[in-house]
Amino acid sequence: MAAESECIKSHVIMISVPYQGHINPFVSLALKLASNGFSITFVHFEFVHHKLSKALNSNNTSSTEVDLFSEARESGLDVRYTTIEDGFSSEFDRELHFEKYWESITFDLLGMIDKFVGKTIQSDPNSVHFLVADCVYAWPGAIADKYNLVNVSFWTEPALVFSLQYHMELLREKGHFPCKGNIDEEINYIPGVESISTRDFMPYLKKAESEYVPTRAASVAFERVKKADFILHNTVYELESQTLSALSTYQPNYAIGPINKSFWSETDCTNWLDSKSPGSVLYVSFGSFVPTSKQVIEELAYGLLLSEVNFIWVIRPGILGSADNNVLPFGFEDEIKDKGLIIPWCNQIKVLSDPAVGGFLTHCGWNSTLESMWCGVPMICYPMDWDQPVNRKLVVDDWKIGINLCEYGTSVDRKKVAEKIKKLMSGNTSKSLRQEADNVKAILQKAVEIDGLSEGSFAQFINDLRKNLHETALNVNKK
Repeated sequence: MAAESECIKSHVIMISVPYQGHINPFVSLALKLASNGFSITFVHFEFVHHKLSKALNSNNTSSTEVDLFSEARESGLDVRYTTIEDGFSSEFDRELHFEKYWESITFDLLGMIDKFVGKTIQSDPNSVHFLVADCVYAWPGAIADKYNLVNVSFWTEPALVFSLQYHMELLREKGHFPCKGNIDEEINYIPGVESISTRDFMPYLKKAESEYVPTRAASVAFERVKKADFILHNTVYELESQTLSALSTYQPNYAIGPINKSFWSETDCTNWLDSKSPGSVLYVSFGSFVPTSKQVIEELAYGLLLSEVNFIWVIRPGILGSADNNVLPFGFEDEIKDKGLIIPWCNQIKVLSDPAVGGFLTHCGWNSTLESMWCGVPMICYPMDWDQPVNRKLVVDDWKIGINLCEYGTSVDRKKVAEKIKKLMSGNTSKSLRQEADNVKAILQKAVEIDGLSEGSFAQFINDLRKNLHETALNVNKK
């Protein structure tokens, strides 16, 4: 019986949250799993697929459909790419109606996913199937139970953010969830978390489930994730060892990061960067999702001018959360001349790894944070929402590889912006930040080497997963 089960092909169905910060690491994980002999069915929502197809066709008029895994298949990997509907029309503005959309994909997708998974399993009866889904979804446990699937939950943010949500009931018991108003208290009772101030909590932990959909979604999802068979983290054990060790006392947790890959349309900045001296360029980007205001953009713009540094600034379409394309102050692009380069998007790793880049003014999204750490680039932190305040704490307070632009939730001032840019880009503070950033860079790059902790953790996960799938196959055969 054992030999028979070992011959059964293992097949994984992978479903990420439809935002770039989640999609990129999911795609990278799919390639790692396929490289270890697993068959993959990678599922995207239709609207994400069309968005990617448009972004990756440079002239935006081509009808060529994008397949993220065509090269992987050509190299012999078994990765199938497919799409499903999310229950909304293509015209529905998912960003404008974010709460309605978030509620639907986290709570209401069960029927659609159930139908898709059932059909996929029925079409491939000779495989033993398992599920890899995003931790923030509320439905994976129900799907895994119905179809007797091994349930792997993938967390794409730091372990600290995971732990805060994992212990939401403990926070509630102690009176820190929801954490109302501007209360600033140090707490030290969360297992594996030495100390954290309530001011650094994710904004949705400061609201009740009844008043904000993402808070309710997190509360439900993290009760259900406690029943997952395995939890994967896009982080590095050495940087969050206490938190990860504590989480591993509850269920199997594996730190497998950094794991990331970008698929969006990009501007090549190489020639412009080649004209700048080493360490002289500040890279500015606020990620792919969270909007900001014209007032913030204006203060940053004049702060950059006052600082007199060279800069690359990513101004993505829709950064104001509206169709308004007049983002920058009038005449700003004429004033910067060759000191600055304004672009809609770029290969961030490629830019951050360029010798000309000496700093990163960032919103502290986790992918951006990891990429900056990977390249040894110190950061100016301006968190806006979601996990970003916690990421700021890690970068500035714990790892000492960045500075704050301003206190979280306070207004941005152009003079302070210029002051912080100068502090990051030159002087004694800059020197110590670069030293620490180089140390963290070495930790990350060592982690993904063959004998590194993340590679070792991933190998252990694969070994444990195969054992679990083997037992699942035996149980199915007995039936």
